[in-house]
Amino acid sequence: MALTIVGLGPGDPDGVPLSAIRAIATAERVVALDLDADLAEAIDREPQLVEDLRDVPDGAVVVADDLAAHRLAVAMPDAATVPDRQTLRNRAIGAAVAQLAQVGAHLRRECPWDREQTAATIVPHTVEEAFEVAEAVAAGDVARQADEIGDLLFQSVFLAQLLEETGDADLGAIADDHARKLISRHPHVYGEAVAETAGGVRDLWERQKREGRGEGIFHEMPPGLPALAYATKAQRRAASVGFEFAAAEATLAKLDEEVAELRADPGVDELGDVLFACVAVARSLKVDPEIAVRAAAQRFRARVEGAAALAAQAGDSFEALPAEEQLAWYERAKAGAETM
Repeated sequence: MALTIVGLGPGDPDGVPLSAIRAIATAERVVALDLDADLAEAIDREPQLVEDLRDVPDGAVVVADDLAAHRLAVAMPDAATVPDRQTLRNRAIGAAVAQLAQVGAHLRRECPWDREQTAATIVPHTVEEAFEVAEAVAAGDVARQADEIGDLLFQSVFLAQLLEETGDADLGAIADDHARKLISRHPHVYGEAVAETAGGVRDLWERQKREGRGEGIFHEMPPGLPALAYATKAQRRAASVGFEFAAAEATLAKLDEEVAELRADPGVDELGDVLFACVAVARSLKVDPEIAVRAAAQRFRARVEGAAALAAQAGDSFEALPAEEQLAWYERAKAGAETM
């Protein structure tokens, strides 16, 4: 079906692009699944409303606001688009993020709870949302990932709104500055620098940041980072100057060494060295230690709950059992989970 999908801008009648008006003016048939009356008036054409695009004749032009037009374009990869697909995608994202920013600004004006918030009171929620994204990723739940990413995105939008209210920044300026920073940090993509591996890219980033700020190896190490993230960042900083055990065999050998020292002298320092060595093993295996530990904790939780359920089926109260019997039920639950 030879269709052309035309994006009408963000949905504001005053923002219909000239390219859309031109495409519509030369079209024999213009159709729409749904269209705001003001937007239809702005294009000076009354589109035929249809319920299913399969009913649209060949050669017709389908009009919609940019977000809806982009969704149609994704669903119909063979259709032509005005503007081109990449531009339509960019405009759709811009319109959706702008709508989210409008919601944030409206909440600040109208909601008593939102009006009382400051950056300091919002940040704990931001951290919580970041961990919920990590949990959704670890679980492999794509639908939940999208939902949690949305929650985290709104946290950024809301914090930007607070900066806009004080005149220090706004979402547009923040996004623009960050895009420029990313471009400057990718000279192997936007310039002539060479980095052929992911490790080479990380080394290039670290070198750029050190040279740009004139700081030492361990620059910008936020003390408030969770311990695993702090250890990972510290090891990356050291690796950027070539100080690391890159191979898994070497990191595992170092872990064995640290475990032996912990056995010889049990204590907080030696335990910390073991955990730090585990982070090095994770890096050598290209595994995020935070996600790995979180997944392990989730498996442990499921196994304990499974052990309690098995004990209950046998007429026992898991909480009242001695430790060795609890462990026996745990092993049975673990074996059952591994065979599923």
